[in-house]
Amino acid sequence: MVRRIAFAVPGDLATPTGGYAYDRRMIAELEKLGWQVDVVDLGAGFPWPDDEQKKSALALLLAVPAGRMIVIDGLALGVLPDAASQLRSRNSLIALVHHPLALESGLTAQQFDTMRISERAALAAVRRVIVTSAATARQLIADYGVTYDRITVARPGNDPVPMAQGSHDGTVHLLSLGALVRRKGFDVLIAALATLASLPWRLTIAGDRDRDPKTAAQLDADIARHKLGSRVTVLGAVSAQRLAELYAGADLFVLASRFEGYGMAFAEAIAHGLPVIGTSAGAIPDTVPAGAGLLVAPDDVDALAQALRDTIENPEQRCSLAAAARDAAGLFPTWRDSAKLFSHALEEVA
Repeated sequence: MVRRIAFAVPGDLATPTGGYAYDRRMIAELEKLGWQVDVVDLGAGFPWPDDEQKKSALALLLAVPAGRMIVIDGLALGVLPDAASQLRSRNSLIALVHHPLALESGLTAQQFDTMRISERAALAAVRRVIVTSAATARQLIADYGVTYDRITVARPGNDPVPMAQGSHDGTVHLLSLGALVRRKGFDVLIAALATLASLPWRLTIAGDRDRDPKTAAQLDADIARHKLGSRVTVLGAVSAQRLAELYAGADLFVLASRFEGYGMAFAEAIAHGLPVIGTSAGAIPDTVPAGAGLLVAPDDVDALAQALRDTIENPEQRCSLAAAARDAAGLFPTWRDSAKLFSHALEEVA
């Protein structure tokens, strides 16, 4: 019997973010496990679609044959509670939640409440919820009315990758990855580095500049205001080959996220044997093993600056953190491991 599902994503599956990267890879791995996956592009505008975009998304979902399971990425599902309610009687719905939409940085109190109520209602209409971290599972159980028995945790996987070789030029090369959105905390990172001008460091930031043009423009302005243009390079989204080059030449990975539902960039850095500096927000403490990095409170410029100072000035500490990262890298699940968990969740619903 053919095992066939629809996998609904909001917009272009090739979008260069961790969430879309997870979707792409999981689809590929599910196909290797014998699933036929029909990708449904629900269109642009999420997570703030207008009425026409919602109507179009519903029409696309209703075009999926009755009885076929539909996995819906939470970036869309969370703002489509009416569609989920309408579909639940004809299709088994599975939510894929990377992180709760209400925890995106920069929302007003009203937007937070709207998102939380909407996503809670949407999740009530699905048969199963797949999340990418235990931290997100705990959040959904505590705040979104999702029961433990409906949740499957399928963490992002890791591929075997070369260990970073570092720069070896007397300057500590810092690498930071992520879409230029407020949640990633690049403003905090630049403010912290501005206090360390006397130290030998360079920073490269790679991430999609188109998701939030206002935040991208603010990052450029912050770099200029602190006169760091000669020491900070902002590349935008990069190819897989260029990313591999950046990892190879880096000495330290740093990302000042205000929240992460998992933090694929942290896991990838650890897989490359890089010491990590991050925050204690969301699932990051679950993702970054003890000893492989230094975590500080989100939005704490002084604490981040101190962690950076300690690791930039102390090569022995960097070596110790890197050794722990290399040890931890072998403990991460492979993509096939994660896909088997995902597949089992689908089988249970089927």
